Amino acid sequence: MNASFAQVILFLIAGIASIVLLTVRFKVHPFFALLIACFVTGLGVQIPFLEVLNLVKTGFGETMSKLAIIIVLGTAIGVLLEKNGSTQVMANFILELAGPRRASLALSITGFIVGLPIFCDSGYIVLNGINQSITRKAGMSVAQMSISLATGLLAVHCLVPPHPGVTASAITLDVELGKLIGYGIFIAIPAMLIGHWWAVYAGRKSSYDPGIKNEEPGPGTGHEPSVLVSFLPVIIPILLMAAKSIIGLTHLEDGWIKDCIFLLGDPSVALGIGVVLALLAVKKKKELSHHLSASVEKAASILVIIGAGGGFGAVLAATHIGDHFSNAFDLATIGIWFPFLLTCILKTAQGSSTVAIITASSIVLPLLPPLGLGSANGHLLAVLSMGAGSMMLSHTNDAYFWVVSKFSDIGINTMLRVHTIASLLMGLTTMIVIYILSLVIL
Repeated sequence: MNASFAQVILFLIAGIASIVLLTVRFKVHPFFALLIACFVTGLGVQIPFLEVLNLVKTGFGETMSKLAIIIVLGTAIGVLLEKNGSTQVMANFILELAGPRRASLALSITGFIVGLPIFCDSGYIVLNGINQSITRKAGMSVAQMSISLATGLLAVHCLVPPHPGVTASAITLDVELGKLIGYGIFIAIPAMLIGHWWAVYAGRKSSYDPGIKNEEPGPGTGHEPSVLVSFLPVIIPILLMAAKSIIGLTHLEDGWIKDCIFLLGDPSVALGIGVVLALLAVKKKKELSHHLSASVEKAASILVIIGAGGGFGAVLAATHIGDHFSNAFDLATIGIWFPFLLTCILKTAQGSSTVAIITASSIVLPLLPPLGLGSANGHLLAVLSMGAGSMMLSHTNDAYFWVVSKFSDIGINTMLRVHTIASLLMGLTTMIVIYILSLVIL
């Protein structure tokens, strides 16, 4: 393959454009869009068809070997917590602690915590009944309350594993998940707070609508798990993975204690423990098989997209795009901002945070050394910056935008003024925090 720099850039743009056009204009599933992009880019830079096919297979397989178990287990925790009532228990506990005067902040925190194992769209649907109940009791604006919840969920969805986009990016860039979880949670806090602040500031201008279309949820079945049992499947895996990362930074001598921590802190083992804890909270054991099947089915649709992204990355690596860019530009002057801007453009253009960060990771990986991000901390910061970029802009081509709009009956103009601007402020705030962090740890 002897393609010139101009040819590589031209067909990289063509590949990205095909992803955007197929997913947005023709509503093609992202798996097929990414697959087509592999051949558009690969054949365009004169890689033979069979070689492109083999690169796609190799990239897909390598990505699956690293991610499949993690994504399935993470998805299973989320589904089980939703089905066994743990999410509502956690939400009620947080809301009771906060009190009615801080109801909107309590919803943000609820979204933040419940969103750790649950995808933002599923989390919003699950918590929407509680949101509507609190909105009625507080007499506050629907937009203020609903988007406070939505931004809390979005903050962790874009920055904290086991959410699929950031997890796939971490695997692609070889970033330790436990370390990423620690930094991701820390950085997601200001993102949540700025999202909540804008929801209160802009959302309160929307009039209170007492006619929310869904009825207030009942008091519950009486079979909900306790607060402790509800929180354990979320907290224990995070603590185990964090412990492994901390021990890896210390000089603890080798021995059975260190071996146990490393074993239990392995993402697959830690999430597996989370699944077991979530299973123990399920009262109706006859429904376990159905819940687990639903978890696998939900994870499968995500995994095929992530695998196709791995194939696209393998094709891009074969074009030696990193060498071309480093020879043509002084990428070090852009540094940490390049992954952010690239992911932001992809997210704004095609709507999916997951597709945006997976695609961006494939492009960014060979560019890390010339960007000045070749170290372990540089890889970590690159993943976080892509997470920040994948927050913005959430608008009319984003499925999550419509979940919030339709389930809370918020008009498009209000959604654009409150939700979309909130996602913009969240991404920018997150990136500023990451940039300051880069000055310290790079």
